[in-house]
Amino acid sequence: SINAMCYIRGVPGDYDGWAATTGDPRWSWAQVLPWFLRSEDNSRGASDWHGTGGPLGVSDLRYHNELSTALVDAAASDGHARNDDFNGASHAGFGLYQVTQRDGARCSTATAFLKPVRERSNLHVRTHALVERVLIEQGRAVGVQVRGRHGSERIEAGEVILAGGAVNSPQLLMLSGLGPVDHLREHGIAPIANLPGVGGNLQDHLDICTLDGCRPHVSYDHLNELVTGWRWWRHRDGPGSSNVAEAGGFVRSALAEDERCDLQFHFVPALLDDHGRHRLPGDGYTLHACVLHPRSRGQLRLHSADPAQPAAIHANYLGDAEGFDLQRMIVAARVSREILDQAAFDAYRGSPVFPERRLQSDAEYAEFIRRKAETIYHPVGTCRMGHDDDAVVDSELRVHGVQGLRVVDASVMPTLPSGNTNAPTIMIAERASALILDQPFCGVAR
Repeated sequence: SINAMCYIRGVPGDYDGWAATTGDPRWSWAQVLPWFLRSEDNSRGASDWHGTGGPLGVSDLRYHNELSTALVDAAASDGHARNDDFNGASHAGFGLYQVTQRDGARCSTATAFLKPVRERSNLHVRTHALVERVLIEQGRAVGVQVRGRHGSERIEAGEVILAGGAVNSPQLLMLSGLGPVDHLREHGIAPIANLPGVGGNLQDHLDICTLDGCRPHVSYDHLNELVTGWRWWRHRDGPGSSNVAEAGGFVRSALAEDERCDLQFHFVPALLDDHGRHRLPGDGYTLHACVLHPRSRGQLRLHSADPAQPAAIHANYLGDAEGFDLQRMIVAARVSREILDQAAFDAYRGSPVFPERRLQSDAEYAEFIRRKAETIYHPVGTCRMGHDDDAVVDSELRVHGVQGLRVVDASVMPTLPSGNTNAPTIMIAERASALILDQPFCGVAR
């Protein structure tokens, strides 16, 4: 996995909304919570909100930077609650994130779920293989065509399950003749089923970052790599065990459309511009802010019928006709500035980095956001669940219009959850495993 390891499930309203959209109460909060708990092995122990004994290690950070403590203190000074468990009774407020780690090391889905079963006789992992299309005969998926080192080959299966994510799964469906008919014909692909929603409904969390300089030798900007690596190797702690996005929080702004928090914050004790693509001189810290429930919707389309060509992604950030997403981004950026201006940062504070100067008007903030906003890599929704004409899969994740084919990844989410998407995606996979095996009950020891 390539993520910041933040373990965030979202809130009941997210999943009750999914249940309403799909007409299936099995996606309600009351019925998905046991599936979250089933996968979890939380270092805090079992409770109404946490599970133990599952394959996925979830723990408190073994080490965090003093700047992350300052962030939580600053948020409290600005009137926000302290929260030591974003997956508890409420996720409002600021605190340190729990992370998908075990013993100070990343616990990815590969580590948690794949490695323990790699020796199973019914598991074959293929590398250097590109799925070109799903093979569909007489309205049923019977396998896939795969391009490997020695050309293309046919692999047959009783059921095909796509888990390519919000970009690759809709692309593969369209390459297989499942999607908007006119778009498929543009690329010379014979339509098998008209599914106009394939690739549509694209949603993502858009970040705006506030970066401030700080006094030297506090942030992670200039760590001694040998010392950091040695400490982690010997003790499994120190900066090498950090997820970097150590602290953060959730805020319900005056523009929230329901009872859920509508803004999320991630704090990084380093200068992080465009996820590290641009190395900045000096030392500092970064506060990311995003709108959790954007109105804007994008779409994904084919560049060509060549499976090796990446899809065309039209994110349409800030594209809602009312401009509501931009208004909420402005609020998020202002909250970031208010928090970083609190006295808790006085001992560390340097000069502003981004924005380069103090902004005052909404117009100034809007210009800054349009210039510097960046994805936080939470795309969802491009093969969404439902039963209307634009839905791609039903509530059991079966693709409409064809038998023997399911999609199991973030693309099936009807809407973005209130937070990071890793934990909800794992829950979907746990839920899907029972659907595939036709196991209706999830028993979880608490």
